[in-house]
Amino acid sequence: MKIECSDKFKKHWRSVPTFDEFMSLDGQMYRAIARRKTFKFERNGQAYFAKIHQGVGWGEIIKNLVRFRLPVLGAKNEYDAIAALRAINVNTMTLAAYGQRGWNPAELESFVITESLEPSISLEDYCADWQREKPPFKLKQALINEVAMMSKRMHEQGINHRDLYICHFLMKEGALDQLAKGMGINLYLIDLHRVQIRKAIPLRWQVKDLAALYFSSMDIGLTKRDLYRFIRRYSNETLKNELTLNMPFWQKVEKRALGLYAKHANQ
Repeated sequence: MKIECSDKFKKHWRSVPTFDEFMSLDGQMYRAIARRKTFKFERNGQAYFAKIHQGVGWGEIIKNLVRFRLPVLGAKNEYDAIAALRAINVNTMTLAAYGQRGWNPAELESFVITESLEPSISLEDYCADWQREKPPFKLKQALINEVAMMSKRMHEQGINHRDLYICHFLMKEGALDQLAKGMGINLYLIDLHRVQIRKAIPLRWQVKDLAALYFSSMDIGLTKRDLYRFIRRYSNETLKNELTLNMPFWQKVEKRALGLYAKHANQ
């Protein structure tokens, strides 16, 4: 059994909670799927988000293995992803507590608790009206550059998200004031449950991440120039060189993104 708590989180309790106390926490429910639930709770005025895992069961493990995928067994995946992203200066959640208990991979009990990033807004919600009301050029450029750089850093370090939609990039309150002062803009990447970490990211997972970004931004009014700006920033090459050297790669990204869009439209 393992329990880890930040000093800040410990201050909210007279002593470190037992594993059972962590597993029995409850609050405002955001998602409840099979043996996993995500909820928000407060302690002494500080808001936290918790993910509680009760074990995935052998059925889920076998289903993933027959598809040649490693199953996500619990909260450790998110715990490792937070540490990996913070190590390469990609903004993400701040860990408050983590724990795991058991030896049977199908019945592992675990939890991960992070500090709330609220008040914040996802890029999906923030950009929803861009087609009707164009944003300031400086703002749009800053957001494209930041998403591209975060994605680039992840992929260069062998990290892929697997659900890299713009709804998983959060902008905290006050970010626009920082941009106005010439301080750049900070985004935070969330929902790390399925993140994969390797020495090098396989091409198909790199394509999947970038296609998810493209697909989820198709209806916010981006122009060809905006897409080219992303490619330049992500590749760190001139557009001419990148499209000359890697056109087949970007065609794969576009094809997969269009497939996602068509599938979503037919649902």
